[in-house]
Amino acid sequence: MEEKVDVLTIGAGAGAYPGAFRLARAGKKVIMVDEKGVMSGNCLAEGCVPSKSIRQAASFYRYFKKSHQFGIFAKDITCDYKKIIEYKNGVQNLRYSQHAQELEEAKSNLALIKGKASFIDEHRVKIFTDKGERTFFADSIIIASGAKPFVLPIEGSQYCVTSTDIYKLNPPIDYLPKSIIILGAGYISLETATIFNELGSKVTIIQRSNRVLTEMDETFAKKLYSMFDPNIDIKLGTKLIKIQKNTNDYTVFYEQNGQQMQATADLVMMAFGRVPVIPEGADKLGLEITKKGISSSASMQTNIKHIYSSGDINGKSMLFHSATRQSLVAANNILANNTPIDYMDYSCVPNSIFTFPEAAFVGILPSQANAMGIDIIETSFDLSFDAKAQILTEAKGEIRQFYDATSLKLIGAWIIGEDASTLIGELGVLIQQGAKLKDVAEYANQHPSTAEGISKAARKLL
Repeated sequence: MEEKVDVLTIGAGAGAYPGAFRLARAGKKVIMVDEKGVMSGNCLAEGCVPSKSIRQAASFYRYFKKSHQFGIFAKDITCDYKKIIEYKNGVQNLRYSQHAQELEEAKSNLALIKGKASFIDEHRVKIFTDKGERTFFADSIIIASGAKPFVLPIEGSQYCVTSTDIYKLNPPIDYLPKSIIILGAGYISLETATIFNELGSKVTIIQRSNRVLTEMDETFAKKLYSMFDPNIDIKLGTKLIKIQKNTNDYTVFYEQNGQQMQATADLVMMAFGRVPVIPEGADKLGLEITKKGISSSASMQTNIKHIYSSGDINGKSMLFHSATRQSLVAANNILANNTPIDYMDYSCVPNSIFTFPEAAFVGILPSQANAMGIDIIETSFDLSFDAKAQILTEAKGEIRQFYDATSLKLIGAWIIGEDASTLIGELGVLIQQGAKLKDVAEYANQHPSTAEGISKAARKLL
């Protein structure tokens, strides 16, 4: 029997559930379908929350080790990785229970079904569950099926783990490898590399291109790269050949500078980014589908106006907080009978890399400004002069701002160093609100806090 709903979401992560709750509060009957059967998608299951939980433990350990030089803590402080995993699991389980409570409170109009979705046509979706099949007719559909790790099809790829194996709930990798090789140098690779390095693993990164973070501003990426612990062995400009399983470890064969090389470690992680998870049957609807995913406009509508593509699946801004806003844009436009009244602004979505040191950026950076023909004026504040960074023994890095040379509006910024992921939000709001140099310079940021550097940087130009 066919069931009728107002809205069906394929996925229950950030690209779906914030909008689903808004729609349910407005009186719409909403069904979310997710193969995991729980809310929050990959971020909580195997991404930002568990990885940052492990990073936080590594940060504690890093601080204690560094504080030994001041005689504050004993020299022989050790960490227990299995306890770190228990801590990470605890954070995940807490958030899952909170999401379950949210769902329970909204159950009059909103339900989550554990199952796999398959399109029948533009309005009908079949759900395969453990208890059988169900078919729904939905007036509007939000596709928020997310993305998964990309596995390069080379010899021996089956011996590699991915970020899922390290960060998922109760992960199979619940031990700290003595050595690890990470293939790729994107943000997931670099975050994992610096975390494991802090905890004591010998880390090697093997990267195809001649730089790290190839999708980000080159100057920004080079500055961050220069601040990594030199104990991390980063091999650039390589070509992978194969991965070989040995009795007790693994060997990666690669070419560099025309020579065949090899590296051996206890664990090999493949981190070549993520690819979209296209729902079954979506390719038969006439949707615009590319390598990046299912295309959608700033209204989050696909070329079929009652079908929306939100979050990682559209490949535009693969971040949890961006997906949250995208799902709300979709919900607002559904409430307007699929008439666009709300639009996603990607220009001021902050992006953070949780390495050691952490880094973040927002808006238009120099390489993009140059491509757009925008003349910029830049200024910076060196965190080695920051009181809070000195207190935390992390006094290195910078806060750098970019202003339109004509209007003196703030158009971009990056931060490398302590509190980067927290501070970048303030700069993002300033960009969104059209703040000018004078506005930024005149704000009295709190002392002692790393936020002081935002106004200090601006004051250098006045």
